[in-house]
Formats: sequence, structure tokens, C-alpha cells
Amino acid sequence: QVQLVESGGGLVQAGGSLRLSCEASGRTFSNYAMGWFRQAPGKEREFLTTITWNGGTTLYADFVKGRFTISRDNAKNTVYLQMNSLKPEDTAVYYCVAYDYATVGRRSTPAYWGLGTQVTVSS
Repeated sequence: QVQLVESGGGLVQAGGSLRLSCEASGRTFSNYAMGWFRQAPGKEREFLTTITWNGGTTLYADFVKGRFTISRDNAKNTVYLQMNSLKPEDTAVYYCVAYDYATVGRRSTPAYWGLGTQVTVSS
């Protein structure tokens, strides 16, 4: 069974940075694409970013381009989300996801979800 455990969330002031981590277990991590979604209070869950199995290709939602960076360390079974220039509207629960394919697009459906980590950005 694939398990995803996020960490690194917390409270930060507007303009600050956070790095989220997600450690995966249960299958060969390096074979599959990974990604991040988020859900703000009262809103639907939304796609943020994906990364291919080898880190060679990344995709981003337009509203995080230039501010968020996804990366992965296959030796550590971990995917990261570096978030810079945070805004109050970035406040949400952030979810790590795993796909059943090595390469995915923005509309691909994740196969596995973590429990999420709260990010709160104060103004």
C-alpha cells in the first residue's frame, strides 16, 4: 500500500517561504510521477504541480509559476515543494499525490493522496 506523509507546513508571514516534504513508501518511488494539490477553506481542491519519474519535466498551475518549485530525491523517496513569495491566498491544506504513471499531465488523476499539511500565510 502506498503511503504519503507530508511535513513542513506551518504559519508564515506574507512574502515568506516554506518547503514542504513528502516521503513515500510502499512501492518503487522512482518509477512514478508525483505532484502537489491544495484545498483552501470553502474551495475545491486544486492542482499545483507535477514532476515526472526522473524529475526531467515539471508542470505548474499558472498561479504558482515563478513562486513554487517542485523537486524530488529518488534516493530518499521524497518529493519537495519550495514555496516562495507566499500570499495570504496561498493559505490551504497542501496534499502530496502519487500517480500510477511515470509521466503525467495537469489533468491526470492521482492514484494516491497524503493526509495533507496546513499552510497558513498571515498578512
